[in-house]
Amino acid sequence: MKISQSTAVLALLALAGCSTPSETKSKERPKDAGIKPYAKVDPKTAGVLTGRIRFAGRKPPRKLIDMSEDPACAEARHGRTYEEPVVVNPNGTLANAFVYIKTGLEASRFEAPSMPVIMDQRGCSFHPRLIGIQTGQPLPITNSDPVTHNVHPVARLNREWNFSQGQGDPPLTRKFVRTEVMVPVKCNIHGWMRAFIGVVDHPYFAVTGVDGSFEIGNVPPGDYTVEAWQEVLGRQEEKITLGPSGKAEVEFRFKGE
Repeated sequence: MKISQSTAVLALLALAGCSTPSETKSKERPKDAGIKPYAKVDPKTAGVLTGRIRFAGRKPPRKLIDMSEDPACAEARHGRTYEEPVVVNPNGTLANAFVYIKTGLEASRFEAPSMPVIMDQRGCSFHPRLIGIQTGQPLPITNSDPVTHNVHPVARLNREWNFSQGQGDPPLTRKFVRTEVMVPVKCNIHGWMRAFIGVVDHPYFAVTGVDGSFEIGNVPPGDYTVEAWQEVLGRQEEKITLGPSGKAEVEFRFKGE
């Protein structure tokens, strides 16, 4: 008996379609295959990193900001306003320095916090001038001024974006997906407005305040490189070893002219 070519093709197709759903499923690659699980830090063995950023030398002079191009901004500041990129505290330390663990955490993956980090535009300035944020963490930017501003993060590794935000507009909420220290932020309408965002893929970072100190907790034991960044004075690194339930202290010293 002769079998036609079309009949043979139909038979082969039927056999190919006879694989069970379980066989088909086993050939599919799971969506999360190859993705590391989130790190879980044991609080019993986690340690603390503390330190201080000291300053020596002559502090760079402040620069007077001319806000005459926008009377509403001048009125909001109530007098002469200066740009002060280097803030030296009364105790000889630096505020607005970004400190973070630069190396030593590459083998771990950390879940992004749901709690947002907020940046506001107030008095025709960005507040705070310097923030730290984790990759994937929400960043709402608000405008508390009676004038229109422009939010323009000039990123190199993340996507650059540029949006105007008027009085009463809802917050602009964005996220960064890649580590980048630092991302400069500017306002294209008011050229004196500047800010910086330190983006890292873990929660181990801090910004120094009025006493120049920092504390980073819940750090797993390990060998780390810690970096301090200041927008004018540059970067410094220190290597540390943190033992189980240990405490490591780092002091950075920046010099002016």
